[in-house]
Amino acid sequence: MQLKPLDKGRFNQRWEQDYPLIERVIMECVTETKALKKGAHLMTQGQAFSSLVFVKQGRVSLGHTARNGRCFQLGTMNCDSQLFGEMEFFTQYRCQLDIIANEPLEIAVISGDKLQLSLTQHPQLALFFASAMAIDYQDTVDIFTRRMLYPISYNIAFDLYHQHLNDLPVDGFTKRYLEAERFATTDRVYRRAIKNLEELGLIEREKDSIRIFNLNALKAFVEQGE
Repeated sequence: MQLKPLDKGRFNQRWEQDYPLIERVIMECVTETKALKKGAHLMTQGQAFSSLVFVKQGRVSLGHTARNGRCFQLGTMNCDSQLFGEMEFFTQYRCQLDIIANEPLEIAVISGDKLQLSLTQHPQLALFFASAMAIDYQDTVDIFTRRMLYPISYNIAFDLYHQHLNDLPVDGFTKRYLEAERFATTDRVYRRAIKNLEELGLIEREKDSIRIFNLNALKAFVEQGE
């Protein structure tokens, strides 16, 4: 979740008003800072985690690997005062995702015990956590349900259109096999879906990227919901 106030949600004005307190309390719970290399794990799937991780700036990726070896990539995120591990903090469940540094970055480790004490001392901060986690939850469920209920080609078209609008909670990858995993499919199926969108005249493949060929037609395709 993002530590900075978001311009959304029922309590966004209160969140902005209380932000100096929120930031101060969270930073007082920091026990150490670490410099991570590209490819290092901030958090590891299946790990029992007693701390939270704060990233002021830097790009990370989030993914899950099933027992059968299949991978799902949620996407990449350009952190702007991002907090990870808040769900595990409240539930005490093991970490559900691998969170990996996509570039060298610095993290701050936040003590779960110190944060628990701070929340009892400043119970109004629970309102901030509830708001931020609810927004992230709905964004994530929206991604998962769309991946499950719509064809691959529609999901790719939706993603490209909303990349154009710059309103997605996470970004994609430059490597094709990771993009396939982001749509919970194989590279072969992903390529076939891309070809289908090309044949419809919606997109155009370039050497290392995909370009929208007809924005109005792409918008109509997405809004039609097929």
